[in-house]
Amino acid sequence: MSNINIVPCSPDSLSQLKQISIQAYKDHYLYLWHDEGEWYLNFSFSEQALRKELTDPNAAFFQIYDEGKLVGFLKLNINKALENYSEEECLELERIYLVKHASGRGIGSKLIEFTVSFARERNKKLVWLKAIDRSRSVSFYEQNGFNKCGTYTLEFTQMKEEFRGMYIMKREL
Repeated sequence: MSNINIVPCSPDSLSQLKQISIQAYKDHYLYLWHDEGEWYLNFSFSEQALRKELTDPNAAFFQIYDEGKLVGFLKLNINKALENYSEEECLELERIYLVKHASGRGIGSKLIEFTVSFARERNKKLVWLKAIDRSRSVSFYEQNGFNKCGTYTLEFTQMKEEFRGMYIMKREL
């Protein structure tokens, strides 16, 4: 595997974070949307939306570098409850986004390892996430120790209905 660096984001990282977010999203997810993702890109990756998330003390953003080149980002929600668990016990892995040429190279597994270590350092009992139920990511997460524990439906009307279903997955620590 190549040389991967995981670097915390700060509000000063906003421009780079916006650029890599949009690129990674366009590489993988435009097929989910009636409008080819235009609404979601504006909703999630505008400077205003990202600035709000970056300044949230419960959110931890990390930029992912491969051989010195920015290839993606990771977003964790440090205290985010899951049914039957308190927010102090849980960490949510909200986003792993990698550009297309960085996918399938073991970087995602390294980010899972990083997330589990980050959670253990904070005495968490559980890492959880949501994954689109028709996505290849479900098997990726299962291979990395996550188990399905529930379902969820996205309410985005701009999203094609067949892609709104999600699995809730968890990994106990």
